[in-house]
Amino acid sequence: MELIQANIQQELNEDYLIETLNLNNKTILELGCGAASKTADIATNGFDRKIIACEVDKIQHEKNLQKSYENIEFKLCGAEDIHLEDESVDMIFMFKSFHHIPINLMPKALSEIKRVLKPNGLAYISEPLFTGELSDMIAMFHNEELVRCEAFNAIKKSVEDEDFKLFQEIFFYSLVTYKDFNEFKSKHMSATYNEYNISKEIEKVVEEKFNQYAQRNNPITFKKPFRVDILQKI
Repeated sequence: MELIQANIQQELNEDYLIETLNLNNKTILELGCGAASKTADIATNGFDRKIIACEVDKIQHEKNLQKSYENIEFKLCGAEDIHLEDESVDMIFMFKSFHHIPINLMPKALSEIKRVLKPNGLAYISEPLFTGELSDMIAMFHNEELVRCEAFNAIKKSVEDEDFKLFQEIFFYSLVTYKDFNEFKSKHMSATYNEYNISKEIEKVVEEKFNQYAQRNNPITFKKPFRVDILQKI
């Protein structure tokens, strides 16, 4: 397994990758579903799919409960304490959420994932990589290198300990576009889930860096690299 792959050449729409996994006639669990946009896509792109979408943030969970999907059940719980029976789901998804688990609870989360998966079930864990221009710019005010390294180490150890088999590891990038700095700021610097304060001085430096990139390309587009680890329960 690799933490980061240099010079990733494969551009990929992650929705396409998800749909290669044959999700029809499956019970699917999403951990850290956020506003449930991916959840809705998975629920509506096939047939006979039951989705259980878990979110640890109470405010977001209450908002999710207002959504109406016949095949989605929303639960308030985290990956380290999944409120489901043993061997009850076929497939688990985590999109950019594993590194948000407290470091000391990452092994417990993987244990819970293994517990609720059916034999030979798959866990799809998608993590952004801390490399590239966009990542470098975000790291100026919010550096996640440590937690992302710890997330990878926890996943790698679960494979080395033979709790899971590494079914597949995939590196790719997606294109991210912003119309201007205000859109970037709204998505990354003003988000309600960000638990850090950004000074006006730091914001100005980030804006200057953003505008340097903006002069090079229009629309303002960045490559955002990802690693996907697909684990199979042994």
